Amino acid sequence: MLVAFGLGVRALDRGLPDTAEIATFVRDGTLTLKASDGTILQQIGPATRDRLNIDKVPPLVLEAFVAAEDRRFYQHGGVDYPSIARATLTNLFAGGVVEGGSTITQQLARIVFLNQERSLTRKLREARLAQKIERELSKKQILERYLDLVYLGSGAYGVSDAAWAYFSKSVDKLTLGEIATIAGLPPAPSAYSPLIDPETAQARRDIVLARMVEAGFVSAQEAADAKASPLKLTPGAPKRLYSETPYFTSYVQKELPKYVSPEVLEASGLTVETTMNLQWQKFAQAAVKDAIELDGPAQGFEQAALVAIDPRNGEVKAIVGGSDFTKSQFNRATQAQRQPGSTFKTFVYTAAIAAGFSPYDGYLDAPYTVDGYSPKNYSRKYTGWMSMRDALINSVNVVAVRTIVDVGFEPTIKIAKDMGVNSKLNPTYSLALGASEVNLLELTSAYGTLAAQGKHVEPHAIRRIINRRGEVIYDAKFSAKQVVDKGSAAIMTWMLEGVVQSGTGKPAQIGRPVAGKTGTSEEARDLWFVGYIPQVVAGVWLGNDDNYPTWGSSGTAAYVWGEFMANVVKGMAAEEFPDLPTLDGRKGSIKAKPVQPKRAYYSSAPAESESQSSSDSYSSSEERYYDSGYESGYSSGGSSDSYYEEPAPEPAPPAEEPVYEEPSSYEEPSYVEEAPPPPPEPAYEEAPPPPEAGLEEPAPPSE
Repeated sequence: MLVAFGLGVRALDRGLPDTAEIATFVRDGTLTLKASDGTILQQIGPATRDRLNIDKVPPLVLEAFVAAEDRRFYQHGGVDYPSIARATLTNLFAGGVVEGGSTITQQLARIVFLNQERSLTRKLREARLAQKIERELSKKQILERYLDLVYLGSGAYGVSDAAWAYFSKSVDKLTLGEIATIAGLPPAPSAYSPLIDPETAQARRDIVLARMVEAGFVSAQEAADAKASPLKLTPGAPKRLYSETPYFTSYVQKELPKYVSPEVLEASGLTVETTMNLQWQKFAQAAVKDAIELDGPAQGFEQAALVAIDPRNGEVKAIVGGSDFTKSQFNRATQAQRQPGSTFKTFVYTAAIAAGFSPYDGYLDAPYTVDGYSPKNYSRKYTGWMSMRDALINSVNVVAVRTIVDVGFEPTIKIAKDMGVNSKLNPTYSLALGASEVNLLELTSAYGTLAAQGKHVEPHAIRRIINRRGEVIYDAKFSAKQVVDKGSAAIMTWMLEGVVQSGTGKPAQIGRPVAGKTGTSEEARDLWFVGYIPQVVAGVWLGNDDNYPTWGSSGTAAYVWGEFMANVVKGMAAEEFPDLPTLDGRKGSIKAKPVQPKRAYYSSAPAESESQSSSDSYSSSEERYYDSGYESGYSSGGSSDSYYEEPAPEPAPPAEEPVYEEPSSYEEPSYVEEAPPPPPEPAYEEAPPPPEAGLEEPAPPSE
């Protein structure tokens, strides 16, 4: 019999878990989100939200729990046999369970490794585990983990959480009576909760005070004074139960199913290490708040969103998706699909530059119609011949449309997708001006490709996911992919620098090199600015959820961007953008696939005072200037209407991609200075009737 018992105990011991798990234990059903510096952002479910440092805990707290739960804690080796015998007799005479015999160590074993099953096997396992814990951990370690994990009612796990839940205090500010109240909760947290039954809680408090006197931890007078004091409750939510960065943390929670299985998510007990820079997140929240409260009423917008990304590794550093998460959980940074306006021109010109075009190649800025589509400039003015660089700086719409005709829909869409735009892009002429909807996160990420010298890294907000046993079950490994050649990326950055230096993005200046682009959709429904320095790319959107027009400008979005970035760059070394490569003799890294319109023509420019609806505020047309001469878009006949016949596509470049050499300095090609002026515009008369419709165009953005 004894031999069999001994063999059974040995078998039981062999199946005991590793006590090292106590240090990393997280309950099932919990989710802990951390910033990149390890700061806990939010803890969902039955989590300990505020851990103790036992060396900083007032001795009375430790003494109260020892007196109430395990008066021989410092004498036993995990199981207190005299206490078990005493409790058995007490319960026998009482006719029910009125006293327990479990030690603090046994309770810790039950919390971490077992359940509440009432069986002899579970009790034996609990006892052996407690003894193993006592052999491998110090009394201080055991008590610290117990005080952190024990459930104390009202969603409080651990003493620190309970101090906030019942008294809105830190542990070191608790009075003797409050300490005794909390120490009396473990046997029945709900029944003894002062929030549920104050009288029972007070009676339980007095029992704990009496036991503290018996143990010599406090004097009879101190206990009497504590009993005489009324129980003043100041309920408060445990720390980090609610996120102070809700748009970011809610986005992370939505992303989790991409990286872990449904079974793992259901069990939970996960710790998620995010990419958030907590300081930048606070700057972003302040910038959005100021924009909505200070600029919103005057400019007619009620919402704003901001995203910041490290373009070198794709880590999302800050997300703010609106004005008030408690009123609306809709994330305008990641979920809202809006017309990007002129911010999309960056992809049109990137495709053109990558196809071998020069930023000094130009077009005629004049009224233009292509397959029934007649884009208009935001200013309603036309300035004649204009280079692509100047057209981007001044956000001229006509040049962007003529450029996409020469580059083609397919190359433009492909390069935008490769750079990070995931939303559907429609092959229409108004695509050049941002008619296809995107979200702020993908738009910002795509601009980050230029900041990273043509390399794209998938944007992500999660670095690692750790399970309840401390095992890493997901580790982010995103590699950079060269999607735009370095030379083209450098040229585009130089062009976008001009937007901030002297164009529509001037409010985004922060005293160091910045590249970026503004954008405004139809009737100023969406106001955008996306910009970058080598280390950070950020995007700002302003508007209304119901798509109601604002009376603001994209310059406000640029200003908000500047306010945010001015804080971000404090203490950050200023880095220069790559040097501009030599333009003379450049060859493309992609092939242009020009659109072949059924009909395209220029017509006389309307007077500047002529009234036009803002719904037509898309870019107008222009003509391209080539090294070999000026290709007129007008007929030489006597007709007053100048029809433009699209030239035949240029011969395809060699299949082998050219090798690029990145020069250290920029020399402006001589042909730009020596280029002949454009020919005088022919006299215009009234335009002919509209041609037959081609592609159906959605309502265009304004800028």
